[in-house]
Amino acid sequence: MNSSQSPSPRTFDNEDHLPRVPLPSLDDSGRRLLEWCAPLVTPDELAETEKALASFVRPDGPGPKLQAALAEYDASEGVHSWLDTFWPYRYLGRRDRIALNANFFFLFQDSVQLFQGSRQSQAERAAGLIAAALNYKAQLDDERIPPIVQRGQALTMEQNKFLFSTTRIPGAEQDTVRAPYSDESPGPSQARHIVVFFRGHMIRMDVIGPAGRPHTLDELAAGLDEIMKNDVRAETPVGHLTTKARAEWAASREALLAADAGNAARLDDVETALFCVCLEDFAPRDDLDACDHLLHGDSGNRWFDKAVSFIVFADGTAGINVEHCGLDGTTILSFVDTLLGESAEEHSRRSEARSQGAPATGPIEFVLTTDLRADVRAAAASFAQYAADTATTTVAFDDFGANDAKRLRTSPDAFVQMAYQLAHKRSKGFVGATYESIATRQYRRGRTEAMRVVTPEVVRFAEAMDDPAADAETRCAAFRAAAEKHVERAKASQAGQVPEQHLWELQLIQKRRGEELGVTEPLTLFSSPGWIKMRDDYLSTSSAPSTNIRYFGFGSTSPQCIGVAYVLLPDRFNVYLSTPAAVADAMHAFAGHLREAVPELQDLLA
Repeated sequence: MNSSQSPSPRTFDNEDHLPRVPLPSLDDSGRRLLEWCAPLVTPDELAETEKALASFVRPDGPGPKLQAALAEYDASEGVHSWLDTFWPYRYLGRRDRIALNANFFFLFQDSVQLFQGSRQSQAERAAGLIAAALNYKAQLDDERIPPIVQRGQALTMEQNKFLFSTTRIPGAEQDTVRAPYSDESPGPSQARHIVVFFRGHMIRMDVIGPAGRPHTLDELAAGLDEIMKNDVRAETPVGHLTTKARAEWAASREALLAADAGNAARLDDVETALFCVCLEDFAPRDDLDACDHLLHGDSGNRWFDKAVSFIVFADGTAGINVEHCGLDGTTILSFVDTLLGESAEEHSRRSEARSQGAPATGPIEFVLTTDLRADVRAAAASFAQYAADTATTTVAFDDFGANDAKRLRTSPDAFVQMAYQLAHKRSKGFVGATYESIATRQYRRGRTEAMRVVTPEVVRFAEAMDDPAADAETRCAAFRAAAEKHVERAKASQAGQVPEQHLWELQLIQKRRGEELGVTEPLTLFSSPGWIKMRDDYLSTSSAPSTNIRYFGFGSTSPQCIGVAYVLLPDRFNVYLSTPAAVADAMHAFAGHLREAVPELQDLLA
């Protein structure tokens, strides 16, 4: 495919023809670093950062050597992007727990579908999600999922290879991924089973029959109903171990394999399963309760390393928990939109499901030593406390959406980001470093870029809003200037004209290859105030616009951070907030000010 041709309709056909992620120059990233950190530091701190940058980029300094190594890597055969090494380090290299810290969730809209003439039960809702996912997989295997196209250009669909039978494997120093479409397992997954969790029990359930056809909806629902007849909770659910810090979980996994020869096959059942279905034995009290359980829930009823876990509550409320290393929100959104965009019956029909009797099921029961049982109990208690130490809340606007922002002649995302900045300044007294995830899927294997929201214009806007001497015209002008700068920076971020991940990868190259490249001196740039303060999030923000989603959420990223996950639709705007419980008062103050800031800005711009 060349630029004059239409994109191929086959899922992965366009990948090798997509433009490569541009490699920024060292000078451009240095200049942008100073520009981006300036509103967050004092003049003295900026001067210190400028000095460290000058040392880094000097002609005989470490920067040019590291940049040359990165450019050489980018041009190497088989390399798709200069970020090819960065992404595994960023996601698989983290050593803390991924449960709550890295995995994210979506709370689905309520199902209004009927199942055989009556409202869906829990088993029927779960069966519908399974049937839809199996239809999606059948189409993906045949490359019949059309690529997402924006402005005539196909976006990368590479992440779709990680939707099924993909599991993160803990490692002592860095994790790995077990997945199809890999050297170890070429092509689509051949698995025919899922893992169902109920009351901490793990059950292997064959959802595709021996002839390769999915079971019918009623057979899937009957299989789930049979599983839910068990009214006894599992004593020591091994899923708790997936909440541990990664090196600790790696050690526990080795102990699990050593405890009994059959545990390897049991792990294999979990790791090769198409996905997990976690059935809860209660109905959530409200949206916040549902969100919290989707984010962390009963960790004995989860396997957080699994790429995709559907979670269905007793009243049919449902959502998804996603392991982040191979999957970003945009991929999951298009997946979920496809699943929920048609009835379960239609998905089942299209997948050519056939009646073949009750699905084969069987318990996955690990053999545990005394030490492993203690390990499981300790992991459960530790994570329960960690979840309890996380404060969350929701903010919902039923009378404001993207269309309202457009009527006010402003970018919807710029509007809500300015509302966040104003709410933060009023709740904490200052404008703080803010991260926003920007999708870059127009590039080959593109994922996201790290945009930093705070600009001098944002600071002036936030100050003007509470300046008694500033009239409405002055405040409106300050908003417009900040919003325009926001849009400008977002476009630059989408185009890869961004400093953070580039400079971070140079730092990582020194850690990996410093001696080989003759770059062993301390890199003071990465301990400079500008670098540290620009990346020390007070707000970590990301959006998931879909009419099939009620809420989207993730945990906070630092001790003072508020995680801000938002669903901004044409007619409504829902936000899920999370922060450490120790600073919960600031989050609740932020939520209160956000409720006030949105209508205040509407009035100002009107």
